[in-house]
Amino acid sequence: MRSYKVRELLKIRNGKDHKELKNGNIPIFGSGGLMRFGDKYLYDKESILLPRKGTLSNIQYVDEPFWTVDTIYYSEINDDLVDGYYLYCYLTSLDLSKLNSGTGVPSMTFDAYYNIEVSLPELKIQKKASNLLKRLKTKIELNNRINTELEAMAKTIYDYWFVQFDFPDKNRKPYKSSGGKMVWNEELKTEIPDGWACKKLGDVVVNTGTGLNPRDNFLLGEGENYYVTIKNIEQGRVVLDNRCDRISDKSLEIINRRSDLQIGDILFTSIEPVGITYLILERPKNWNINESVFTIRPNYDILTSEYLFMFLSGDYIKNYTKNVAAGSIHKGVRHGVLKDCKFILSDKKLIDDFTTLINPILKRIDLVQKENQQLASLRDWLLPMLMNGQVKVN
Repeated sequence: MRSYKVRELLKIRNGKDHKELKNGNIPIFGSGGLMRFGDKYLYDKESILLPRKGTLSNIQYVDEPFWTVDTIYYSEINDDLVDGYYLYCYLTSLDLSKLNSGTGVPSMTFDAYYNIEVSLPELKIQKKASNLLKRLKTKIELNNRINTELEAMAKTIYDYWFVQFDFPDKNRKPYKSSGGKMVWNEELKTEIPDGWACKKLGDVVVNTGTGLNPRDNFLLGEGENYYVTIKNIEQGRVVLDNRCDRISDKSLEIINRRSDLQIGDILFTSIEPVGITYLILERPKNWNINESVFTIRPNYDILTSEYLFMFLSGDYIKNYTKNVAAGSIHKGVRHGVLKDCKFILSDKKLIDDFTTLINPILKRIDLVQKENQQLASLRDWLLPMLMNGQVKVN
């Protein structure tokens, strides 16, 4: 291992204003990430993008022509000494907050970056480690694309059946497009398929609950279990990573007495961003939720978890919660307000048929997400050891 200052490895350059650029296919980056696409590039070689203002942890790596705005620096890499992707990984593993020179908005200067000291193995070892980390990154990105397609497929089927009303009729033809009978519903002020009914969400669920606030109940920061809040829930998945607070086994038991999480329950974020959902397909073993996350349990005599998950993930409920959300600081919804949401409900047989079709898709999405979490954990476990020379790639 040999020590270097970043000034020996990179030449840092300022970004430029992008307002005069026409639309094109060249990515334009800011400190928050990709902003838009333009018709010109500022630099066309491999580069590490270093935030000048804003979120200092959002270091980015680019290996195609690009443009950067003035809130982020780009860099020219000395590839005689360092592998660009290896250095990018090294810098992302550092806490740069102590180098902040801004009084309000976090800021970084050239010298703050240039004076960072890094320890590097010889270049060929860097390249081996870099190739391994790139393969992990590529696989994670591929899995994300697979799930994006699967999620779009599931939404298309749901919308086709329950929004456009073109579910298969008794002759396996699309109901509404084939002249299926539609009747006026005075309560909803719209036409709905004959035999369907207007219901409130509260009519079709048997339980809604929440997790627990640590106040006077338990302590955060003890143990190895994860305490999940709205920031740890992304659409269709719970992300168990370093952003989660940790809790002890005893705290986990205390929370579970309140939340009582079960297979088939749906998690629903109750404050901004309202309506991010997750369907529980396996009973949680090492995590539980806080009080800003609702649990919603369907009445299985009326509908299925899969159908309710798709409904709660759809545009209709998002528009409803947007209109009824209240709060001076963080807008949110209460249980009673959510359960007052009116919607159209079909017969149980159609819901069961839909569930048979959609269930394999949702399970596949969940499987791919679990694989990605394992890959991300492997990457995060390997990264510091690769950076300090504890492990080598053969």
